[in-house]
Amino acid sequence: MTYCVGLKIDRGLVFMSDTRTNAGMDSISSFRKMHVWERPGERVIVLMAAGNLATTQNVVSLLNGRDKVMEEHKPAVLETPSMYQTARLVGDTLKKVIHMSAPGGERADSFFNASFILGGQIRGSVPRLFMIYPEGNFIESTEDTPFFQIGETKYGKPIIVRTYDRAMSFSEAVKLLMVSFDSTLKSNLSVGLPLDLLFYERDSFKVRLEKRIEYEDPYYRAISDSWSDALRNAFKSLPDFPEE
Repeated sequence: MTYCVGLKIDRGLVFMSDTRTNAGMDSISSFRKMHVWERPGERVIVLMAAGNLATTQNVVSLLNGRDKVMEEHKPAVLETPSMYQTARLVGDTLKKVIHMSAPGGERADSFFNASFILGGQIRGSVPRLFMIYPEGNFIESTEDTPFFQIGETKYGKPIIVRTYDRAMSFSEAVKLLMVSFDSTLKSNLSVGLPLDLLFYERDSFKVRLEKRIEYEDPYYRAISDSWSDALRNAFKSLPDFPEE
């Protein structure tokens, strides 16, 4: 399983993903699920993946142009004219990979399913955020839906829904995502550290911060411990149920 979140705030875009993949409790490993393409001064594109690992890796390879001869290697996502066209490219590529992989074509694609969060900015437009489904279609974030999740979403969603504010700072957004991921990690063993974090600042056309967060990261440990204490204290402060 996987957990990835893309969050849109006034200052830009914040992305976080875990790295755990498993094919049973005795087969657990780590793979990077966040992929970044950057042409400083012109575009930054971030793609996070959930689902069948072979499918997602194949999609990324095709987007990187690895189906071409060596001298023609050129990531296709660096040539798209807009983020909308980039989302279409990813969706079409995903649909093609699933169709080729499934023995019975699209009717047998459930095992090969994958979904993506795509975000970034290309010069001439505003930062944009998309969720891309296994069928190849996609939706874009709006004022009402300013974030997307893929993978194991249910444990980490409540804190985002209750706390998100588009005017929040980057530091506050990271704190929010840390709590969301900590709640998910404690509830589902198929989501695990390390975590990958990326911040893109609006109109900068370069990655502002990219960091891998390990289990012993002091900030992560402080957030995890403090959130557990805060929940216990909040529970104790609630009124008891009247017995009579």
